[in-house]
Amino acid sequence: MSNDYYETLEINRNATDADIKKAYRRLALKFHPKRNREPGSSQKFTQLGEAYDVLSDPRKKATYDKFGEEGLRGGIPLEFASNGTWSSKYVYHGNPDQTFKQFFGGDNPFADFYTNDVPLQFGGLQPQVAKTQDSPIERDLHLCLDDLFHGCTKKIKISRRVMNDDGCTSSIKDKILSIDVKPGWNEGTRITFPKEGDQGPNSIPADIVFIVRQKTHPLFVRHNNDLIYKAKITLEMALTGFSVDVQTLDGRLLSVLINDIVHPRYQKVLSGEGMPLSKNPSQRGNLIITFDLKFPETLSAERKYLIKQALSFKD
Repeated sequence: MSNDYYETLEINRNATDADIKKAYRRLALKFHPKRNREPGSSQKFTQLGEAYDVLSDPRKKATYDKFGEEGLRGGIPLEFASNGTWSSKYVYHGNPDQTFKQFFGGDNPFADFYTNDVPLQFGGLQPQVAKTQDSPIERDLHLCLDDLFHGCTKKIKISRRVMNDDGCTSSIKDKILSIDVKPGWNEGTRITFPKEGDQGPNSIPADIVFIVRQKTHPLFVRHNNDLIYKAKITLEMALTGFSVDVQTLDGRLLSVLINDIVHPRYQKVLSGEGMPLSKNPSQRGNLIITFDLKFPETLSAERKYLIKQALSFKD
């Protein structure tokens, strides 16, 4: 059966060498048996290999253009073999995979076109378009204040789609990601695992990004590197002094003596008793004690009188 190599590659007879390479690249990827399972795709793939084998070779192409397929296959007399034409009888080797691999320069036709940001050379043709990476996948990583104070290791199982060895099909597999939480990490800290997202034949896997979210603590509120502790006290304590006990995150009991008169905006600051600094865990922020002052709901006349007496100041 007669073949029109130009029609096979969907180009016209004025096509340049670059046009021929571009057309073969597009159609060979489209009809490769590992990607296209439709009836006739394998035959089309073979036809593409033969068409490219002829039209990419200047001597074979010149013979085909002047004498057609009959002259190419039957051979032409030497006296007509001028201007670089092919005089021998042409027979396609019949292995389109060989043509394909020679063109792309590798056994895996669907491998990434870029490695370490350096373009690969495929049979002398540099790829036109690089694969694009999927958008990052962001997940919250909820940590308690104790974990952020001491540091810890978190193991997280993810399920992702990975490409099989055939470069065409995929399957779901589990993987364990390990996160070393550093002492002093703040809310919003981002931990990135490059290219751990779903794999696909035409894209670079997305990065997986975990974002630290701090859980509520029953005793402390965190403000940057400081810890805030609120102590509940009575009016009597605020006026006469008291001691407040604070259980620290590292297991110590601090007994803090308050001799000052405590007003609504009063704070007691303990330097170096807060959160570790993430860039220098040997240093720590402050522990700030604030006070929730509870007033009595009622007072008897006698108590009111005694308070007046106690608070009466004479110049």
